[in-house]
Amino acid sequence: MAAVSYGLESLLELQLEMSPEMLPLRRRILVVLRGWTAIALLTAICYRFHANEATAGFAFLTAVLLNCLDSAMAEATLVSVAAVLCLDYFFIEPRFTFVVADPVDGAALLALATASLVTTRLASRARLERRAAERDRKNLERLYALAQRLLALDPLESDRNQLVAAVCTALELKAVCLFDGSSARSHSAGTSKAGLDSRTRDAFIGGHDRDDAADLLAVRCLRTGGRSQGAIGLEGLEDAGAMAGPASAMIAATLLRHQAARNAADAEAAARTETLRSAILDALAHEFKTPLATILTAAGGLRAAAPLAPDQEDLTEMVETEAERLSELTSRLLSLARLDQEEVRPRLEPIDIAAAVGEAVDRQLRQTPERRITVSAARGLEEIPADDGLLQLALAQLLDNACRYSPPGSPVDVRIEPAGDSVNVLVWNSGEPIEAAEREHIFERLYRGRRGRSASAGTGLGLYVARKIALAHGGSLDLVAGRGEDGVSFRLALPGGKGAEHSEQEQSESADRR
Repeated sequence: MAAVSYGLESLLELQLEMSPEMLPLRRRILVVLRGWTAIALLTAICYRFHANEATAGFAFLTAVLLNCLDSAMAEATLVSVAAVLCLDYFFIEPRFTFVVADPVDGAALLALATASLVTTRLASRARLERRAAERDRKNLERLYALAQRLLALDPLESDRNQLVAAVCTALELKAVCLFDGSSARSHSAGTSKAGLDSRTRDAFIGGHDRDDAADLLAVRCLRTGGRSQGAIGLEGLEDAGAMAGPASAMIAATLLRHQAARNAADAEAAARTETLRSAILDALAHEFKTPLATILTAAGGLRAAAPLAPDQEDLTEMVETEAERLSELTSRLLSLARLDQEEVRPRLEPIDIAAAVGEAVDRQLRQTPERRITVSAARGLEEIPADDGLLQLALAQLLDNACRYSPPGSPVDVRIEPAGDSVNVLVWNSGEPIEAAEREHIFERLYRGRRGRSASAGTGLGLYVARKIALAHGGSLDLVAGRGEDGVSFRLALPGGKGAEHSEQEQSESADRR
């Protein structure tokens, strides 16, 4: 009875471990009938030749053990019970009864039942482990095939559709869906019958992995560096518990590798472009300056050679003015390009900020004589430590922007005022306010907003370099609110200027040239 109880507990345990497909009902019935037939034949043979109980018991045990090699606990129990009953009825005294008179015989019967059940249990576990090992081997083969296919993808040439196709083929799946979190687009391969696209998208939005054993479907969020970059849905994956995690990790690593390769390619292309751009700018600056110097010399020679008529004098002056303007623009463009490439290291010396601003305004008025630029400064401003050349370049860029992106003839206001331990230079124009979406980008390298692209030509380096100069001085350059909601105002903050009077009185200088 103890053996039977032990066998029933083992049967329940093994039934939980084994799937119905492993032991179909028809096969289980055939196994039981086979065992009973073997026991019946052995009983007849042993009884015919008058075998003793030891010989019969050994024969029954052999039959039971052979039968249990490919049977589960339920079948083994039924065959073992039949063997014990036949041995007891036909070979143990008193025969033809189920009464056991000798305790030794009872122990033998119990040993027979126990041995058969224990052997069956061990054989069943061995089969389970063999199946598990075979399943693990197939899983490793598929993962290895997946790794090969993913590594074979060219990071710069392949796209998401090729990636999901490689996953579908390597893992032998019905369908695969990759939801890209950055673009909010789905990329699929194969044919899904379980709504794989929507399930994958929902898993990404919810941030949770999902499994559906009925549809053999597994969805895993793709995370790199603690951040979710998408989700992968796998339909037709038989062993999701063992396969979904490693497969999704490979896919996430592949996406990260492709992105890193593209970033490296973009950086290399940008570096090459930058080198070419610098070479072109240097060449243009050199080639421009020589002809411009020749033009200026020739214009001066014409004026000195002989008295000129009034209209000739005007033309000569126009040639000189425009040549000087072109020379200054060339120098500024070359300076911007070089500062964009290099780390700015200012040579600080005491600078009169009001005088520096006035010089920059005068230079701007020579280039745009039709504009009106008003300068106002607080009283008692002290000198500040600054690099005059770099400061002039930053101020020139702010003034040029103010004139370029405001209506012709409209005023441009420049204010110099103390702000604690700093001095602020505010440049205001009445142009159209910068859109909110562009305010975070206008100081980026080579960025040009919608109005900038349509209003006039430019390099997209001006504000970037101006802020770079401000930061090199320990200051800042920001877009601030203008007068109410109209216009555009930039604030250049420079450290220094202690002791300036915080007075409401201001010195004003107005320049109006047409």
